[in-house]
Amino acid sequence: MTQTTDSYSAEDIQVLEGLEAVRKRPGMYIGSTGPTGLHHLVYEVVDNAVDEAMAGHCTQIEVEILKDGACEVRDNGRGIPVGTHHQYEDLSAAEVVLTVLHAGGKFGGDGYKVSGGLHGVGVSVVNALSSKVEVEIDRDGKRHFMSFKDGGEPDQKLAINGDAPKDQTGTTVRFWPDIQIFKEGIDFRANTLLERFQMMAFLNKGLEITFIDNRGNGNNKKTSYKYDGGIKDFVQHVNTSKEALFEKVGFFQDQDDEQEVEIAFQWNTGFNSDGIHSFANGISTTEGGMHEQGFRTALTRVVNKYARDNGQLNKSDDGLQGEDIREGLTAIISVRLREPQFEGQTKSKLGNVSIKSLVEKATGEHLRDWLEENPKEAKLITQKAVQAARARIAARTARDATRRKSALDGAGLPGKLTDCSSKDPEESELYIVEGNSAGGSAKDARDPRIMAILPIRGKILNVERSRIDKMLNNTEVQALISAIGAGFGDEFDIEKIRYHKIVLLADADVDGSHIRTLLLTFLYRQMKELVLNGHVYIAQPPLFSTEVKKSKIYLKDEHARELFLKENPKHKADFGRLKGLGEMNSDELWDTTMDPEKRTLLKVTVEQASIADEVFSKLMGEDVESRKTFIQTNAKDVRFLDI
Repeated sequence: MTQTTDSYSAEDIQVLEGLEAVRKRPGMYIGSTGPTGLHHLVYEVVDNAVDEAMAGHCTQIEVEILKDGACEVRDNGRGIPVGTHHQYEDLSAAEVVLTVLHAGGKFGGDGYKVSGGLHGVGVSVVNALSSKVEVEIDRDGKRHFMSFKDGGEPDQKLAINGDAPKDQTGTTVRFWPDIQIFKEGIDFRANTLLERFQMMAFLNKGLEITFIDNRGNGNNKKTSYKYDGGIKDFVQHVNTSKEALFEKVGFFQDQDDEQEVEIAFQWNTGFNSDGIHSFANGISTTEGGMHEQGFRTALTRVVNKYARDNGQLNKSDDGLQGEDIREGLTAIISVRLREPQFEGQTKSKLGNVSIKSLVEKATGEHLRDWLEENPKEAKLITQKAVQAARARIAARTARDATRRKSALDGAGLPGKLTDCSSKDPEESELYIVEGNSAGGSAKDARDPRIMAILPIRGKILNVERSRIDKMLNNTEVQALISAIGAGFGDEFDIEKIRYHKIVLLADADVDGSHIRTLLLTFLYRQMKELVLNGHVYIAQPPLFSTEVKKSKIYLKDEHARELFLKENPKHKADFGRLKGLGEMNSDELWDTTMDPEKRTLLKVTVEQASIADEVFSKLMGEDVESRKTFIQTNAKDVRFLDI
């Protein structure tokens, strides 16, 4: 054993004081220093204002992106307390909130009964990761001001800066994200922010959230969200691009001393049985939890009893299963509780056992009454569930036939799968490749130890418009399910996946984009945990090639070509347009798209499952007008368009 002269004594143990720890390890606090982390700064500030709204003290929040790229958040809440803090005699409470981690009105005391914000680190982290922060507080008839610089260093201590406008209270926070931290850029994406603000407005009935973007051509682009119907409006919004089974949106609420629940619901004519979206204190619980469990249990029990009592099910019939009843259901579950416990892979699963009892009891009582009071709608719900049960039984027959066939085949893997030799899922990758010729190139190009290739032919079934029995009869869908190896739908088990990277490899053109969308729809609807846990990736094959000094250069898209021309203004050589993966030989495909040392993979993430639900319904559903509007609205974010 070799000896080392490096010391390891008390002097070597470092303590990161205050906000220094945040700047040292920003990813621990905001997830990443890329676009996701950048936008998280805005959410942290807005969450504080939403807490004021949940406590009944705030009705308006304004978020403004200033011309120089800073973000300003204004609310008409009570204003952060400005008195001296009882634990820090030389600091006001407002300065403590901005400079001390885990400080605020959420940690005990009577400041807030419930609050959002997943980690409770709050606005102090925003201060730590900004080059400059300014805070104005209107409280007790006075306007108070303080500022910070260089990641939280005090610039101007809290002081009265004049009188507040008459009867006005509230807090304004302006911050300039630090480019030294966010090296990928500090440019906020308006659509990302708007999606989040709209969801917050839905979850807080009557709260108005306004977004103003001052960056474009001197025009202040202004968007406001306010929903007097709250989550009832949320359900209608999610179902906009679907055909509703009936017009009414059901709603009920209940509470006890420590927690409360609101639930809104409506069925549509679609076949998706995964339309429940749940929230706890405004936080999206994409992995579900106790509140969802309570709702599902009571829903199954109540609808079965109603169907039997009203003759839709005979005594001899098997009961309806949960998935039958949930087919076509869109439901929003919003709970608020004093001490939420978040668990799961991504800390988005609610673990409080007490909320299960409240939700189950509330659903049992109120849903029963709603069905009795709305017999026409109740009949449509039970009829749809009975039809779904018949389709499920037909699908079980198809599934059993598939399993019997798999047993005869041995391992049960599809014949066209070229598997990797590694049996370790953590290092194994499955490339889903469109077309046999591209599949052949990928098979020759791959690293056979860790890369498996599954070619699929043409455009797979659109599962957004298909029931499970039709889906299971589709050859390409069968191959996908078998290759991934973890089942699908309610039976999907993330622990059984055979590969930790599922990579979609399609041509860099419109047809390729359509195929990717079909595959993503299938994976999101039938294997959602794959997406939620970050196992799905999109390969980035190049669209152009050119030669520089007899060396071939590949460029991913129009944007990459423009950058190349800026950096090489004297280049007049031709740009070859690569029409398909099948045109590349195996060496080219490896060098440009598959080599782990050189490739670029886009990880598919879903922060808000309810938004993803709406987007997939628009893109893949029957409503042509919704799809057209979505494409027109988002066209400016497309990197290239192949016409």
